[in-house]
Amino acid sequence: MGKGLYVGTIIVLFIFITITFWLTFKNKKKKRIIKAINALEKEKNLLINVPVLNEFSKVEALVKNNKLEEKYNTWKLKFDVIEKETIPEINDMLIEADFMALKGKTINVYKKISEIQVKLYEVKVKIKTIMSEIKEITSSEERNRSTITKLKSTYRKLKKRFEDTKADYEETANTIELQFETIERRFEEFEEVMEKKDYEEVIYVVKGLTEMIDHMTIVINEVPEIMLMGKSLIPKRTEDVSSEYIKLTRENYQLDYLNVEYNIIETEKKVNAIFDRVRVLNLEDVTFELKTILDYFDSLFNDFETEKLTRKYYEEGLKDFKKKNSHVDKILSTITLKIPEMKAQYSITDDTLDSIKLFTEEFNNINKDYEKLITLDKNHSFPYSKLNQELEIIFLKLSKLHEKLSNLLQRVGNLKDDEERARGQLEDIKILLKQSKYQIRKNRLPIIPNNYYVELREAADAIKEIQRELSKKPLDVDTLNVRVDTARDLVFKLHNTTSEMIRLALLSEYAIVYGNRYRSSKPAVNEGLIKAEKLFFTGDYKKSLDLSISTLDLVEPGIHKKILDYGK
Repeated sequence: MGKGLYVGTIIVLFIFITITFWLTFKNKKKKRIIKAINALEKEKNLLINVPVLNEFSKVEALVKNNKLEEKYNTWKLKFDVIEKETIPEINDMLIEADFMALKGKTINVYKKISEIQVKLYEVKVKIKTIMSEIKEITSSEERNRSTITKLKSTYRKLKKRFEDTKADYEETANTIELQFETIERRFEEFEEVMEKKDYEEVIYVVKGLTEMIDHMTIVINEVPEIMLMGKSLIPKRTEDVSSEYIKLTRENYQLDYLNVEYNIIETEKKVNAIFDRVRVLNLEDVTFELKTILDYFDSLFNDFETEKLTRKYYEEGLKDFKKKNSHVDKILSTITLKIPEMKAQYSITDDTLDSIKLFTEEFNNINKDYEKLITLDKNHSFPYSKLNQELEIIFLKLSKLHEKLSNLLQRVGNLKDDEERARGQLEDIKILLKQSKYQIRKNRLPIIPNNYYVELREAADAIKEIQRELSKKPLDVDTLNVRVDTARDLVFKLHNTTSEMIRLALLSEYAIVYGNRYRSSKPAVNEGLIKAEKLFFTGDYKKSLDLSISTLDLVEPGIHKKILDYGK
């Protein structure tokens, strides 16, 4: 009996606690709902506030013309709809939400609160839009006055600078003065429009003045430099180029490939066309175009210098070729004369005899190519840069033939023949080394990496080792052959390094110059090219080229093929 009473008491207590907890939770939930409704009520009351009414009062006082009156009536109509229709509708929704909260319809009341929030947001957006349009008018005078004050200050500075340096503007001075007069009239027009309180028209007047002042800033800044380039620098550069061109052609330089005379005429036409635009103050791309013309003349001077330098190396190359040719002829004659005797003393295969016939034929072909080259030289048919290229090809063939003959001498000759072969190869190596140095001087790279000087020093040291070995008595032919092979490999390595470094440098420079057209409009390209330039001027030409190509690929996909084709 006692145990049953205890259990009953526990159950009653549990039910009481549960009911109390439920009532407390329900009461708190109801309070939260009422609090949310009150917050929405407050938010609704803030919509039609004093600042809004003040702005309407301000714009009402400014109504002086039909346009502004029409705008004011439109805003007033929209605001009346909000005040007399939308706000009462929100009031009804709030009363309905209150009633739902009292009835405990939780799901329905939350739905209603969401609807009220959406409605309030719509009203806020509409009021904000109206206020923004109104403030555009009410703050127009102060804002535009401030803008005009700044524009007048800029205008006075530009005009003073122009008047102080008027002579620098030459034939554009009158046009500039007329432009200043136009700007002054626009300032007067601004005052007239402000007096009429035609705030819509004010916007166009201020915009027009801003554009005119901005353009005049460019004119005042750039015209003196344009005049200097177009009236002084370019004519002087044209005269210098023409004088140097005439001088070189009289000295038998073949420069037709540069099209100098035609390009000078076209350049003069281009400059005249540019100044037709300058006279009406159209300066778009003018500075860039004039600088491009100056760069072109600079490149012509570089071409002239290259031709003069190449002629020197070409004439030296002819001497080297004759010397080498005589040496090869001597070796070939010696082998041919000694074959009967050597055949009696040594076992010479038919392949060796056949190879001598082939070498003789190859030597004759080389001499025919050389005679053709000399004929072209006498007729002045090609520039020295082209002649030198052809000479290098012929010389390379002769060097290879010399190498073949040297190998033959090594197989069937005696120690004296081995020594002669080594001396001949030494001359080849020296010339190849000299050509590598010439290529470096000719292309004027901004910096030569340290590893190149290491290779150069190794090649020079290897040549000294050959010379040292040749001076020894008795002569160790096996050691000499090792020294020659080492020097040849090092010099060819240097030659290849030189060619590759110059190729990468030229491609990198071309890619950077090509990309300049995107610098001003593409910040990412400008940033990439700046990094590429830094790599270029530190001698890291491969990384510079890779970075330039990847940067340009952002604005011109597939550009790598065009750039790499340039180097072929």
